[in-house]
Amino acid sequence: MKTLTLVFSFILVSLIASSQKSFYDFKVKDIDGKDFDLSTLKGKKVLVVNTASKCGYTPQYKQLQELYKTYGGDKFTIIGFPANNFMHQEPGTDKEIAEFCEKNYGVTFQMMSKISVKGDDMHPLYKWLTTKSQNGVMDSEVGWNFQKYLIDENGKLVDMVPTKVKPDDDKIVNWIKK
Repeated sequence: MKTLTLVFSFILVSLIASSQKSFYDFKVKDIDGKDFDLSTLKGKKVLVVNTASKCGYTPQYKQLQELYKTYGGDKFTIIGFPANNFMHQEPGTDKEIAEFCEKNYGVTFQMMSKISVKGDDMHPLYKWLTTKSQNGVMDSEVGWNFQKYLIDENGKLVDMVPTKVKPDDDKIVNWIKK
């Protein structure tokens, strides 16, 4: 009986672990409205950041672009998700956001279509990023624009980095280089 209970427990734990989604299970729209399958990023570390064009932290676009220029490639990338959840600081259309990012910061990292990162209309990816029962690592709440999530090469959430921490902070750079 003890062996049967142990086997059943092992199977149950295995089923729960295998049913947990990874970053790669999501599909999103890019800033041009095209489908983007996050599984195409397998093998790369990914910095996910919710962005806004009219925020005191908007200059972080510059540091994000520099980080991408320095480390972006086969092993690392950045994905920006414009969101209008905080004091209407991202009111633009996807086209306006893309033009703003290009003109003001020369953004070449992947930008996605505007989404909601909190509330009743929260995008499923952000539900996964912020809910331990879905990501298996931690609960968090998106507190403001330019909050960052670190995703490892296997599509697993590693950590959350608050808005105030700049993209070129040692914590992020050391994680990329590791």
